[in-house]
This record gives sequence, structure tokens and C-alpha cells, in this order.
Amino acid sequence: MSSSTFSLASKVKLYNGHMIPQIQLGLYMMSGKEVLASVPWALAAGYRGFDSAQMYHNEAEAGQAIRKWLESSETRRARTSRGRTSGIRRSSPVPGSTSYDAVRKSIKRSVKACGLGYIDLFLLHSPYGGPEARLTSWKAIEDAIDDGEVRSGGVSNYGIEELMASNPRIKPAVNQIEVHPFNTQTAIRETCAKHGILVEAYGPLARAMRMKDPTILELAKKYACTPAQLMVRWSLQHGHVPLPKSARKERLIDNVKVGGFEISDEDVQRMDGLDEHLVTDWDPTDAD
Repeated sequence: MSSSTFSLASKVKLYNGHMIPQIQLGLYMMSGKEVLASVPWALAAGYRGFDSAQMYHNEAEAGQAIRKWLESSETRRARTSRGRTSGIRRSSPVPGSTSYDAVRKSIKRSVKACGLGYIDLFLLHSPYGGPEARLTSWKAIEDAIDDGEVRSGGVSNYGIEELMASNPRIKPAVNQIEVHPFNTQTAIRETCAKHGILVEAYGPLARAMRMKDPTILELAKKYACTPAQLMVRWSLQHGHVPLPKSARKERLIDNVKVGGFEISDEDVQRMDGLDEHLVTDWDPTDAD
């Protein structure tokens, strides 16, 4: 386990050399109004990674909030010649499709919606549609990278072996899956590690469904932290990129104050042992 002191400034390198923030704000189930408020709060607090998606219907608001923040007088001097700070990263999952053209158009739509010129990390959101659809959709991601619309590509909710067996021209840099102590996804994580694919952990707080678990409460007391901080720290010590979500200013700041303690190897293993395959949103494992 890592002994690193994690903060919102922590970054991790993808296999292709691009760096991404190791803690990012998830924008899942946030309204456009909530995003317009939460993203500036997060930027001011030090967040530099934001996870949106077409299905969230808030990409435009996320891009608008980032652009407005970049144009503010307090950040003007940090802008690059391309008109954005080099430290801000955005990811955006797009649904897969049986049509290559449909996926390419979908990618262009997201790039246009965010208004930032390109997207740092673009993911295929789900594995549904069958093998041909998955591989066709991935080719669209590869071509979007070649065309400069996307810097890195990845998948979400994938088992990954099928895609890697196809010998892709550009391999995925990230697999975004639900991971937390109550759904550890060990087999998928091990496969990703074998291929050098980073795991982004959505739902790292288990949607607050296990905050009163006795082991979580005991360890939070031991490390003088909140249950949310404990779960984020667990994710980081496993090498994941957690995407904690909150639309409340004080909570999105508090959740990521995880630099002042380190969970011991023994206690990490205790948390690993809480696994009950808890699926808090949807389970893609039945995809054909």
C-alpha cells in the first residue's frame, strides 16, 4: 500500500504519459444548476478533474463553469496559450453504439457542448450492444484521439479482456467501474493492472449506503476522520482515481481531506473484507 500524502494536487500517470488528477469530482445526477454552483466551489478548493457524461445532461454547464472560472481575474495569469489552465482535466463517458458514425458524432457533440476545445479523457459508458458494437465504438474513440478531439480514451463498466484480445491500435488508458470496500471488484482490477489500465472508482462512498457500518465507524474513529474520508483514502491507497460526488460546498471540500492519515495494511485488509458485491446503481455484468 502507498504511504503517499494524497491531496487534490496529487496526479497519476496514464500509460500514454498523460497525467490526470488522482481525486476528481463526480457530477453524476447533478442538475445543471447544481453543476454551475459546485464546479466553481471545487475549482476554488483545488479540484482539477471533473467527471461528466452525456447521460448526465450537464456537460454544457460543466464546460461553462470551467470557462468562467478560467476567465476570472484570479486565474488569468495561469492560463495557457490555448486559453485554459493546463491543470484542469475533464472526462466524459459516451454510450456505445452499433454505428461507428453515431459514436463519432456523439464525441463531437460532447466536445462542442463543453466548449473547451477537446476532452482529456473520453470513455465508452457501457458494454451493452454486443461484441461488434463494443469494438466498433472503440475504433471511434481511437480516431477521435488521432483527430485531437480526445487526449486519452477509456471504457466504463467493462471486463476489458474482450477489448484487449482484439489487439486495439490504441489501448484504453482507464476503466471506470464502481469500486468501494463493499464492492471491491478484485478480478476486474487485477485484469486492468495486468494491462496497465488505470481504475477510476465511481461511487467510492457507496452512495452513502454504508456510512454507519460498524467497521467503517470504528476505523473512522481510530483515524480521526469521517467515514467518507476513510473510504476515499482506501481507494487512493489501492491506486484508484476516486470520483466522490457532492453538490454541497462543505462536503465536497471535506470529503477529500485525506492527507493527514494513512490506513495501515491490516486495516486496509479489514476494509477489503467488507466486500458484499454491493451494487449501488446498476450492474453491467450481464452484458452479452
